Amino acid sequence: MTQRDLATEPNVLLVFPRFVANSFWSMTAACELWGAKASCPPLGLITVAALLPQSWTFRLIDRNVEDLADADLAWADVVLTGGMLPQRDDALRLIERIRAAGKPVVVGGPDAISCPDVYAAADFRVLGEAEGLIDRFVAAWRAGERSGTYEAPSGSADVTAAPIPRFDLIDFSNYLYVGVQFSRGCPFTCEFCDIIEIYGRVPRPKTNDQMLGELQRLYDMGHRGHVDFVDDNLIGNKKALRRFLPVLAAWQKERAWPFAFSTEASLNLSDDPELLALMKACNFFVVFVGIESPDTATLVSAQKKQNTRRDIAASVHRIYGAGMFVIAGFIVGFDTETGTVAEEMIACVRETSIPVAMVGLLTALPATQLRRRLEAEGRMLPDPEEMPPDHCFGGLNFVPTRPAAEVLRDYREIIRTIFAPEEFFARALHVGLALDRPTYRIEIYPRLLLRDLKLLVRLIWTMTVDHPEMRRPFWKTSLTTLRRNPRAFEFVAFQMVMYLHLRPFSQKVIAAIDARIVEIAAAAPDGLAAE
Repeated sequence: MTQRDLATEPNVLLVFPRFVANSFWSMTAACELWGAKASCPPLGLITVAALLPQSWTFRLIDRNVEDLADADLAWADVVLTGGMLPQRDDALRLIERIRAAGKPVVVGGPDAISCPDVYAAADFRVLGEAEGLIDRFVAAWRAGERSGTYEAPSGSADVTAAPIPRFDLIDFSNYLYVGVQFSRGCPFTCEFCDIIEIYGRVPRPKTNDQMLGELQRLYDMGHRGHVDFVDDNLIGNKKALRRFLPVLAAWQKERAWPFAFSTEASLNLSDDPELLALMKACNFFVVFVGIESPDTATLVSAQKKQNTRRDIAASVHRIYGAGMFVIAGFIVGFDTETGTVAEEMIACVRETSIPVAMVGLLTALPATQLRRRLEAEGRMLPDPEEMPPDHCFGGLNFVPTRPAAEVLRDYREIIRTIFAPEEFFARALHVGLALDRPTYRIEIYPRLLLRDLKLLVRLIWTMTVDHPEMRRPFWKTSLTTLRRNPRAFEFVAFQMVMYLHLRPFSQKVIAAIDARIVEIAAAAPDGLAAE
């Protein structure tokens, strides 16, 4: 072991693996139009960098933005990597390459926590939230150890110990937006969800001062515009959120609202007028909600009871009334579904007027109640992890109660219908007229104004010239919104930019689903699966 190997002040290379190239969230066309290279920077890794001794030297390589060079590996004394399931393939290739270069590799993140054996080749495995484990790794490294596994129970980390992430390691111009995190954990017990398995059922918030410190750091570094609260359920701890949002609103007002926020929350947000008003006062403009299914029996079976006993469309429109548009998740493939699932889900998307509806096939993720139940029932397919790590192309890694080909045909019909241009733009226009945006006196930043004007010109050209099938609905949606609710136009344009990715993406999904249906038909002895 060399002198450099035993150094207590190592060069630390943080490498964020590539996501699968073609997924719902890759937003490739949107990034190209915006001039960005990826949607958002790796918040987890830059938080880990802040938790490690600041006398260590750090360098970040986001493989979604730039390549990892041999010179980067030569510089490093230790490499940290890890991420989510859609990054697994690249993460495993990275581990092999890093070890071949003779460098110790540390892996962590949600996928390693859920499937630790998959990452057995890593020298170190950090299987839990970094705030509860990083000191053990540091002590081992300084003691000369070059391998080890460190584990902590889910939901046990003290997030109030989290420092400000090392935002200085990223180039804001590479990304559509930047993420921060207020809390971890979710109080619900959805059967298909792995969040409660990884982060626990008791949402743990940061302090007000912590959050304002992170936002102030972003502000001081010159970032303006979109900031995403990456919480899996921002309203999981309503008491803490009620304390924070008035402080955030005051902070925003003092600085002329430099940020526009997005987040994820459960649909019962719509039941709380006070929270909706506070989020509006803070300049939240979009919230992702998991609707999953319009069928009450399915919601109850999936333990998504917070979505029952309510009018889903009315709930979504109350959120529009608070100035936020909704992106929603829907799932096809539940045991309780019937042959009417396609028409019911299409009707729900229309009634809610949600333009960006993420419809995926049910996937039994590792370390979920659903996976454990299906394994006990003997319904998991061989090699379930071999399914593509995107639940639009993949999913159904188990034997459904309905014939698989029937489920896939219903799924294809939903995708085909909701992402047709006339359907998408009709919903976007409805949202444009329903969105009650606040009247802030926002400071005008010339740099951002020029960027947005360039984006608008590119959007008009792309919608009018490159995609003539979108020309008529694009202009109808744009001009009607500008005439009747101009404050909402920016956010309608945001959704139309997303559609530049979603339209070709949906066509690729349909082609992939058609191919799977053909495979099923070929394997069926009587050919009935092809009907």
